[in-house]
Amino acid sequence: MDPGALKPVLAGLALPPVSLLLLALLGLVLAWCNRKKSGLTLATVSVLLLALLSCHGTAVWLARTALPQFAPLDLAELKPRQVQAIVILGGDVLPVAPEYGYSQPAAATAARLRYGAWLARQSGLPLAFTGGLGWAAHSTQTESEAEVAARVLRQDYGLALRWRESQSRDTAGNARLMAPLLRQSGVQRIALVTHAWHMPRAVLAFEQAGLAVTPAPLGYVLPAQGELLEWLPSAQGLQASRQVLREWLALAVGRWLPA
Repeated sequence: MDPGALKPVLAGLALPPVSLLLLALLGLVLAWCNRKKSGLTLATVSVLLLALLSCHGTAVWLARTALPQFAPLDLAELKPRQVQAIVILGGDVLPVAPEYGYSQPAAATAARLRYGAWLARQSGLPLAFTGGLGWAAHSTQTESEAEVAARVLRQDYGLALRWRESQSRDTAGNARLMAPLLRQSGVQRIALVTHAWHMPRAVLAFEQAGLAVTPAPLGYVLPAQGELLEWLPSAQGLQASRQVLREWLALAVGRWLPA
């Protein structure tokens, strides 16, 4: 087994909700083993933390404080002397979409494709896409993210990819495999399209691959509902908090285990 295949499993265990549910279970076991006070305290704290992380307001606070910040792209930065290509990062696919009869981009990938297409039309710059089969891909996935992206861009936006990288399995691989393809065409300066919470790690990876990066973030974690609803636990709130914590953890691990 490739060690990389363990990455999504380890991340799943380290991040909420699994990590906090395991701590709550440990607390109940301790309480059952005659350590009632400490066990119940651990279980209670774990459940309260899970509830807090399920609030979208918590996700907004984490996004602002736990990760480096990138401002929205100013279109004036998309000048030929500053940027030579727009690179879109994959964010998973839906391997089976019965309503279409073939694979479709997952929500994150679809949002990145839409923004990348819009930037390409505004600037006239060529498009690149990087993404293969991620480490967490389901066994039913037969098409790479890049293949799905190329089809969607052609059918829905009338645009073609000039560069397509379909072997990478994570962000480090995106940068490592995409950079040589771009350099073969003389491209050294890119605008990088990915979600704002993913941008810190993505910029670091592509800069380490030798490219000059202009961030083009999208999908900021911002207040989206009334103040009361922002602080009511929800699946969406937990997902947003989990995404931010995943990136924070990946950056922390990367400092200890550089690529």
